[in-house]
Amino acid sequence: MSKIISVNSGSSSLKFQLYEMPQEKVLCSGQAERIGQQLGTFTIKYNSEKKVTNMPIPDHKTAVQKLLSSLTECGIIKSLDEIDAAGHRIVQGGPYFGKSVIVDQDVVDKVQELAELAPLHNPAHLVCYEAFKEALPKIGHVFVFDTAFHQTMGPESYLFPVPYNWYKEYKIRRYGAHGTSHKYVNRRAAELMKQDVHKLNMITCHLGNGASITAIRNGQVINTSMGLTPLGGIMMGTRCGDIDPTVVFYMMKKLNLTPDQMDVILNKESGMLGVSGISSDARDIQNAVNKGDERAILTVNLYANRAINVIGGYFMQLGHCDAMVFTAGLGENDWHTRERILKGLEEGMHLDIDYDLNMQAVGKECCISRPDSSVQVWVIPTDEELMIARDTAALLHL
Repeated sequence: MSKIISVNSGSSSLKFQLYEMPQEKVLCSGQAERIGQQLGTFTIKYNSEKKVTNMPIPDHKTAVQKLLSSLTECGIIKSLDEIDAAGHRIVQGGPYFGKSVIVDQDVVDKVQELAELAPLHNPAHLVCYEAFKEALPKIGHVFVFDTAFHQTMGPESYLFPVPYNWYKEYKIRRYGAHGTSHKYVNRRAAELMKQDVHKLNMITCHLGNGASITAIRNGQVINTSMGLTPLGGIMMGTRCGDIDPTVVFYMMKKLNLTPDQMDVILNKESGMLGVSGISSDARDIQNAVNKGDERAILTVNLYANRAINVIGGYFMQLGHCDAMVFTAGLGENDWHTRERILKGLEEGMHLDIDYDLNMQAVGKECCISRPDSSVQVWVIPTDEELMIARDTAALLHL
């Protein structure tokens, strides 16, 4: 038996789970939130207990130190020496990494080089890695890349129609994101269907505050909606997704904006927040929809339409589709969003959905399509941390 900690750090958060492998038993889980803000929150769950601490968490290193000290203080482990390995989620692996890798200096240098493509994430990942390495100098580390699962795309899917030299010299191409999540639900759906994942065509929909949709043929990605960065693709909580590039130039001139200012608007002030003027949270917007708010209604319809366009295109590209999976915050819990999307697809994809069952399928594994449906439709909660632990154990032979 071995103990592996899975680390999933965001730009202002750090989620973790400590596993006992190969049993895949979760010994504890938790997260540090609002890192870098005046007051953060640290939560740890273990043995049916939950402890929440409000405290300043100025940086990711502080979050790691709090995490590690809590493991012994709460009696989850007696000593940090019991931890055998750490697996780290990395958002951007660029063209270098088509699979998870054991960390060495060359790997660190490449992740640092790619920070320009994920400036809010890759540097934070490396800070966490260095903090764990300092505290646990004897253990092995593995990097698990959000982009790796998407590296099977062909150039007709990953290239942009811009000067080819941009790709050769500056690595401008579609990389996608959420790959660890898409891979998990793809494999899990095949298990639930009792079929070989390498003989299935599937469309996986990771719908959270960040959102992406992926087309998977015989277990390999052939297209995904996010682009060079997580800004591309469908409409999201605060991100605009794909738009006419002229909008950017036109509004920069109109409002006299710098590139950095426009970057903030497109990443943090657009999407559902920008259209609704209410919130980036679908729950708040749905409450407004229930009260008849016109901009809220427009927001949810626009969101569904954008998703329908991508899913429909992927359905045609795949030729046939055996299953569609909804996962992540909205995908797992927001039956309204699923219903809007599925009703827009049911005729073209010959779906037969049990909409009453869809209403009940909140945060749990469930097939919401009827037996006569041409495509099985599933709700499957994602588990990126488990995928990280599995890859870490496999690479380090634990």
